[in-house]
Amino acid sequence: MQDFPHHYTVAALARVEGEVTLESQGLASLVSAAPVEFGGPGDRWSPETLLVGAVADCFTLGFRAIARASKLEWVSLRCQVVGTLERVERVTQFTGFVVRASLQVPPGTNEERARGLLEKAEKTCLISNSLKGKSQLEASVEVAG
Repeated sequence: MQDFPHHYTVAALARVEGEVTLESQGLASLVSAAPVEFGGPGDRWSPETLLVGAVADCFTLGFRAIARASKLEWVSLRCQVVGTLERVERVTQFTGFVVRASLQVPPGTNEERARGLLEKAEKTCLISNSLKGKSQLEASVEVAG
C-alpha cells in the first residue's frame, strides 16, 4: 500500500444535453446520466447510483481484505446497498445507507466470527465513513451446502 495522502482523479465530459462520460487514466470510460427520479432516462449509471455502488464496492473489497487477513474461508458474498436521498433543511442529501450482506461460508465455519468480520468491514468502510448519512448493516451468514 502507498503512503497517504492518496489522490484520485476523474474527468467528466459533457455537452449541453445527453450523457456524461467519466474518465480516469488507465480505466474504461463510464457513461452516466441523471436518474429517472431527476428526469433522466434511467438506463445509465447516475451520480446517485455510483455513490451507492461505491458503498457496496468498498464494503465488499473491505470484507475480502479482512477475511483474508483473518484467514476466514468463505464461498460468496452478495452486498446490496439501499441509499436514502432526502431533503434536509432545504438541502438534498443522502441520509442513510442500509447495507444488506449475505455471506456464504463452507461447512464448519464459525458463523459468529464470520458475522463479526462483516461488522468490521462495515465499520471500516472508508466510503461510508466519508459520508454524512449513517450506515446500517443487516448481515446474514449461510453455510454452503
